[in-house]
Amino acid sequence: MKKLILAVSMSSAMVGTTNAQSSVTLYGIVTGNVTYANNAQTAATPASGRPRGGSQVAQFGSGTYGLASSRWGLKGAEDLGRQVKAVFQLEGGLSVNSGALGQGGALFGRQAYLGFTAPRYGTFTVGRQGDAQIDLVSPLIHAWYWGNLSIHPADYDNLNFTHRINNAVKYLSDTFGGFRFAGLYSFGGVAGNVTQNQYWSLGASYTGGAFAFAFAASILNARNPNTSLYGTNPNASATGNNLGSAGSATTAESNPAIAGFTSANTQQTVSVTGTYAAGSAIFGLAYSNTQYRGLGANAALNTFNYRGTAVLSTISASLRYQATAFLRFGTSFDYTAGGGVNGRQGEKYEQFNLGAAYSLSKATDVYVTGVFQHASGTDSLGRPAVAAIGYPSPSATSKQVAVSAGIKHLF
Repeated sequence: MKKLILAVSMSSAMVGTTNAQSSVTLYGIVTGNVTYANNAQTAATPASGRPRGGSQVAQFGSGTYGLASSRWGLKGAEDLGRQVKAVFQLEGGLSVNSGALGQGGALFGRQAYLGFTAPRYGTFTVGRQGDAQIDLVSPLIHAWYWGNLSIHPADYDNLNFTHRINNAVKYLSDTFGGFRFAGLYSFGGVAGNVTQNQYWSLGASYTGGAFAFAFAASILNARNPNTSLYGTNPNASATGNNLGSAGSATTAESNPAIAGFTSANTQQTVSVTGTYAAGSAIFGLAYSNTQYRGLGANAALNTFNYRGTAVLSTISASLRYQATAFLRFGTSFDYTAGGGVNGRQGEKYEQFNLGAAYSLSKATDVYVTGVFQHASGTDSLGRPAVAAIGYPSPSATSKQVAVSAGIKHLF
C-alpha cells in the first residue's frame, strides 16, 4: 500500500541527549463496484405467507458487496527509547456513493486504539479494535481474499470483521519461530455486574516452515452478544434486536440465519484454519463453530420462545492461484449447517464462490467475484430458509446468485 507520510523524523532534544522520532501515516482504500443479485427480497411476510422479491437487482456499492470496503485512516508511532514505541490507529469506513460514514455513522468506526509496542515483547493496545481471530485466523480465510459476497451466512462467526469490539484491551505477540498468539478482553461497563456484556478472545497461529504451511485457531466468548458483539455501533438499539430482522409486508428480512437468536445469554465461536502453498497455488481448509447459548435469557427479545442452545458450523475448502504477477483467481466451497432449536429442523447453506482480480499497478486492481448459494431447512426465524449471500438483501427463494465487478485503489 502506498502511504503518504505526513510527518516523519520529527526530532527534539529531550534531557540533553535523548531524541524522539514520530511519524503519522494517512492511508486507505477507495473502491466501487456494481453488483447484480437475482431474487432479491423486497417483503418478508406478504399476504401469501411467502417472501416476495424482484427477479433482478443492480446496485452500485462502495465495496460492501465487492473485494473490500472503502475506508481511510491514520496510524502513527513515536519512538520512546529502548526500542519502545507508542502507537495509535484511527480508521473509519465510508461510502463512495454518498460520502456517508460507515459502521453506523462512527467517524472511526472500523478501529480506534492506542498502545505500546516493542521488539520481542509484542504490542499492547486499548480501544475499539478487532479480536484475536481477526489478527490471526481471518487473514488465512478466502473471504478476506475474494470479497464480501463470500462470507458465511450473516457473518455469524465475525470472521469477515463485520463487528468491532468496544472498550477492549488486547495483546498481540511478536513472532517466535513462526508462532504468534493474541488475547483480548472487553469490559462490559455494567455497574454491579462485572461479567455482563463482557467479551474475551484468545488465538494462536503458525506460519512458515519447510512445507509452506500456515495454521491458526481462536476462540471468542461474548456475554449478551446482542449488545457486546452486535450492538457496538452508534446506531445500534439499546433494547431491540441487533442481530437482524424478521422483516414485514413492506421490508425484507435481515440476517435470517441468526436474527431469531438475539435472546442468547452467550455466544461462543471456535475457528480453525490452515493453508498449504505449492508453487503459485494456495490450498485452504477452515472450520468455524458458533454456539448461541442460554436462549431466552433476554425474555423481551425471545419472540419465538426458544430455549437451550443453537449451533451453527461451517466447513470451507478453497483454492487460490497467482497465475501471473498481475492476475490472480480462486474458488471455494462453504457448507453451513445447524441452528436447530426447540426440537425443530435446522438450516443448511451450500455456497460456491469464484473470484478474479487483475492488478493495473501496485495500488489499483480491477476485479469480479461471483457467488451461488442454496438454502434448505428452517432458519432462525422459524421459516423455510432462504438464500442470503453476503451483505445484500436475502433471496425470496432458496437460491440466489450474486456477481460483483469493480475497481479498488489503495493509497
